[in-house]
Amino acid sequence: MFHKIVTSGLLALFAALPAYAEGISTEIATTGLAATETRLAALSSPTEDETLALGAVQFLRAVEGSFQTRWRYGMTDRSGILPLLRLPLDDNPAAQPFDPPVVAQVFTDAEAGFARAIASFEALPDSSTAALELNLGDIWFDVNGNTTRDTGEGMADFVGTFTMGISPAEMGMEPPPLPSVRFDIADAAWATAYAHLLSGVAETVLAYNPTEPLTRVINARKTLAEYGPPPPSFLTGEDRVPDEIDILAMVLETLHQQPDTDHAAKAHAHFLEMIAQNRRFWSLVEAETDDAQEWLPNARQQSALGLPLQPETAALWQAVLADAEALLQGEKLIPYWRTGDAGGINLKKLFLEPAPQDIAGWIQGWAAVPYLEKGPLVTEGNWMQFENMLGGDAMLFAIWLN
Repeated sequence: MFHKIVTSGLLALFAALPAYAEGISTEIATTGLAATETRLAALSSPTEDETLALGAVQFLRAVEGSFQTRWRYGMTDRSGILPLLRLPLDDNPAAQPFDPPVVAQVFTDAEAGFARAIASFEALPDSSTAALELNLGDIWFDVNGNTTRDTGEGMADFVGTFTMGISPAEMGMEPPPLPSVRFDIADAAWATAYAHLLSGVAETVLAYNPTEPLTRVINARKTLAEYGPPPPSFLTGEDRVPDEIDILAMVLETLHQQPDTDHAAKAHAHFLEMIAQNRRFWSLVEAETDDAQEWLPNARQQSALGLPLQPETAALWQAVLADAEALLQGEKLIPYWRTGDAGGINLKKLFLEPAPQDIAGWIQGWAAVPYLEKGPLVTEGNWMQFENMLGGDAMLFAIWLN
């Protein structure tokens, strides 16, 4: 059961996506995502099925592009803490020298790709009858950019690596089989919500652009190396570059910069739109009367992934998202550890009036003061009800439900 849930969580990051008729699945398997996107984008009068397929491929291409950039510059370290940086990749033995602006470029390119997918999905009306089937095992990511499906590039390989911590090939195992799923307009709303979520993450990273702190850390590391090899990582004992100290310094200095207000505002808008599209998904899926290879089912349907959902899942998850929306709108506040229950942190102000963030200041309180105000606090009640329904698997289901 745990394996299935984790698998669904990873699939939820990049695979709840459609294809037109049966041919699109075979086309992706045969020619790859880039060629499939080029063909679909060139259609002068696409059908709704083809528009749904284009949005799907554009979503997947945004993820594939991040893989290709990371592989090209040797950014295959498993210590990434953000989406698009933390999914595991095999090392590139002939990587180009790392260039600090590349990190921001990963998120800039990904956000542009998700924007194209959103535009395609939004071209479809809620009344659309487009219904598309995709064998998830046909999906592969051209990580090394050679237009050939190589070992380890299939979605099943990524799922297996995520669930086992090591690639199936390294263990001498076959990757886990993946199901076929039939998508429709409701699932397009789900994918749109996920595209907004990942776009919000990208815009947040770009608001606190890590290029300059990365440059400082790397240059210092080179200077220190002139005095002899650095000690191995104190956590793993490995000779890692960057190590934990480098990463910590980069994160702290990135947060200490003056953030870009335009990127921060766009991130805030994306997160709100993610919630709106998630509500739209649950409304559309609740109206469905069929039961055919469903990605996320209503209470009367079954998931093609074989994961059972309790009848109250939709209501409880929507309550969780309602809390998130109230926080983003400043209607509820985040409790702060050094104050009572009369008020807390205004998350909306953090996005719309961003400032350099000092971790020591947040611990002591002076950095929190500009964002403190009196008002109702968000509680754990809705999340606890959701968690109680799912036991210890709430976070994994949250990834799937978006």
